[in-house]
Amino acid sequence: MSIRPDGRPPFRADHIGSLLRPPALRQAFRQHAAKEIGDAEFVRIQDQCIRDAVRMQEEVGLEVVTDGEFRRGSYWGRFVERTQGLEVRPALLRFRDDHGHEVDFTAPYATALLRRTQPLALDELEFLRDATTVTAKVTVPAPSTMHFLRFSDFADRGAYGDADRFFADLVAVFAQEIADLVSAGCRYLQIDEIAIALLCDPAIRERVAVAGGDPDVLVDCYIDLINGAVAGCPSDVVIGVHMCRGNFKGRYLADGGYESVAERFFARTNANHFLLEYDTPRAGDFAPLRFVPRGKGVVLGLVSSKTPVLESIDALKRRADEAGRHIDLDRLAISPQCGFASSAAGNPLSEADQRAKLARVVEAARAIWGQI
Repeated sequence: MSIRPDGRPPFRADHIGSLLRPPALRQAFRQHAAKEIGDAEFVRIQDQCIRDAVRMQEEVGLEVVTDGEFRRGSYWGRFVERTQGLEVRPALLRFRDDHGHEVDFTAPYATALLRRTQPLALDELEFLRDATTVTAKVTVPAPSTMHFLRFSDFADRGAYGDADRFFADLVAVFAQEIADLVSAGCRYLQIDEIAIALLCDPAIRERVAVAGGDPDVLVDCYIDLINGAVAGCPSDVVIGVHMCRGNFKGRYLADGGYESVAERFFARTNANHFLLEYDTPRAGDFAPLRFVPRGKGVVLGLVSSKTPVLESIDALKRRADEAGRHIDLDRLAISPQCGFASSAAGNPLSEADQRAKLARVVEAARAIWGQI
């Protein structure tokens, strides 16, 4: 794998990261929480489940694999558990589905000064690196995840009366982690950015404004946080930024296309490519792709990880062609729109459905570009 100066993503067939936790792993999480099994047994089960997940990804033809985020309860939960000064509190948004059903969830909250006292994902990379013969991708939540989900009430004012100090400490935590990942051999880092995607939704922008915030200022701030976190990365590290509107048991957090943030986000974010959700009309049209600068690419999230319905190759080819009206087709790739299990509960699909979806991504990549 190498960075291409023409902006082409490193793989025509990619995926976002999280995978459905197998029953044995879900049971192990419960048993470990109840102290029915010890740390060593918990890690042994995780290790075996990751080996199985890697084999599945390789068997369907992917040339990039993740560990399924199998050591995490949620895509950001481990970062809270392992960062001094963070805890979990209720979020100020609610997940919803197409039928109007809503559900609460939780968000990070700073109770004290943030410090990285132990690695956050380094052990994940070290195991994955040795478990596969293809490229190992590491996923990390964007720094904004630790701030946005509670809007202005993100920290105890005794710890952080000044948001700038909070952001500086937050970036330092991520920069230290990323430096260790790079030293351990990480060459493909994916940053999962939900806040900027949520700030495409007019209703959420209004809530931020009512709470005393400026949505456009936050967009610029969150771009700066990403850039600060990756500032020390050498030139041979591929950085992809995934934009997500929320993914919990098939539910979502926001509606709205990328138009309101696209010009700033694509131009200013220091990334090689962007992994964008495009599985439903909620994501808007492809016109914002005209703002992606030459030298950067896009992975189209056309395959839904929220439903077992399998997309047809013809439909995926048509969608890729539509996107190609706004950005060179050669600068595009394909993936699911998000992971299959941003939390341990997972989306409403079976493991067989998941495998079929990933295989379809590979099949579509070959049909559209002749390679994966």
